Amino acid sequence: MKHTPPLTDREKEVYSWQTTITDLGEEGQRTLKGSSVMISRCGGVGGQVALQLAAAGVGRLVIAHGGNLKPSDLNRQLLMTDNWIGRPRIESIVRRLKELNPRMEVVAEAANVNDENIERLVGDADLIVDCAPLFKERYVMNAEAMRQGKPMVECAMYDMEFTVTSFFPGKSPCLVCYCPETPTWWERRFPVLGAVSGTAGAIGAVEAVKILTGMGTPLYGTLLSADLRIMRFRRLNITRDPGCKICGHL
Repeated sequence: MKHTPPLTDREKEVYSWQTTITDLGEEGQRTLKGSSVMISRCGGVGGQVALQLAAAGVGRLVIAHGGNLKPSDLNRQLLMTDNWIGRPRIESIVRRLKELNPRMEVVAEAANVNDENIERLVGDADLIVDCAPLFKERYVMNAEAMRQGKPMVECAMYDMEFTVTSFFPGKSPCLVCYCPETPTWWERRFPVLGAVSGTAGAIGAVEAVKILTGMGTPLYGTLLSADLRIMRFRRLNITRDPGCKICGHL
């Protein structure tokens, strides 16, 4: 059984509004405190995931994000500040999260996920949230999460649209079942409105809290798709591929 540390008096007060949620309660809050979540990356989508999980009381975040802050990041990366341009993004991420929740532990990886660090990063978490813009990183995370038996929340956005789904090894499709190859139309620089990124990230954070605490019904086998230009939300079924090279044997 997972260790659920007790809440301090300060934590009981900080989370007093959300512990009145019927299927969360103080026990669920203790579960969040004892949980570790890995997020990659922590920009427009991932930054919102991290901010919401910090506010919700997750006890430990493992964050992988490399590079220095650029002016073009500031329309969406809300854990950054204008005076940080030219400096490492991971330092601003840690600083801003700790300002909100000084009780939380933040493990900072000043690099994006790669073949060398992925086993350690995934092994350091109970749940993975994938917010990486590059499919190479997303596939590396998916494969390692499936190998280690860790659930993964998958968040992506483009222009005014976003998708969120979740994967559970052996019980649901994985990223390769859903998207076996990098789409031919995908480019590294793409249209982004920060509010769309933030909406995707907030929903991804809710999904993470649900999986960690057992609340509600996760999006296993279901893709939540939204077009915010016309405010249309759809739920689409994703089928598990029994021949999938990543999860077919699980």
